[in-house]
Amino acid sequence: MEPVWSPGELELLGNTFLFRGVERAAVLRAASDPRCSRESFTRGAQIYSPRRFRRSLGVILAGRVRVTKGELVVSTLGPGELFGAAALFHDRPDYETTLTALSPCSAAFFPQEQVAELLRDTPGAAANYIRYLSGRIHFLSRKIEGLTAPGAAGKLARCLLAEGGVLSCTATELARRLDVSRASLYRAFDALERTGAIRRTGKRIEVLSTAELEAAIETEPS
Repeated sequence: MEPVWSPGELELLGNTFLFRGVERAAVLRAASDPRCSRESFTRGAQIYSPRRFRRSLGVILAGRVRVTKGELVVSTLGPGELFGAAALFHDRPDYETTLTALSPCSAAFFPQEQVAELLRDTPGAAANYIRYLSGRIHFLSRKIEGLTAPGAAGKLARCLLAEGGVLSCTATELARRLDVSRASLYRAFDALERTGAIRRTGKRIEVLSTAELEAAIETEPS
């Protein structure tokens, strides 16, 4: 049975990375394809895990989803963001990360066969998908750099650059994510605030100067 889409969901789908700039007719064809499915998840439900996943490209329609690899928090996804690319076009029996619903959420799933046809028949979607994969490579490279940075300030600076400007999480969660102590994290906060690189308001960390963050990375002791 074809999924029923609201006008708002169709607009959201058309603005995703995959369909941005693509003719509306192509978006409607993809959404109305009977192979496309939708599912709702309760808070705490695992959407994908290393042993339980679909060979489908997913789109978050509502809610928020945390992506982890072991104890490492990789990212948090919201409405309109894609997931599942690592499940496509290979025969490996496992998936790289675990996706957990942080709130009640829903997602659409486009199976591999449908994605392959879309990329073949819609050049704009194919170009978008290549850009999306390139962006993921860049993001993961920055994430690796952040984890291998020599000090807490460098790790925090790399993490904030990778997040794109704003990060919202508790100090405990961020310390675990960066693999540093809370004391080291607070010293890193103080150091970056003194240079004007960031501003903290509760759990929210806002980047004020990317140049100062990059300088903090360059001046980290080896």
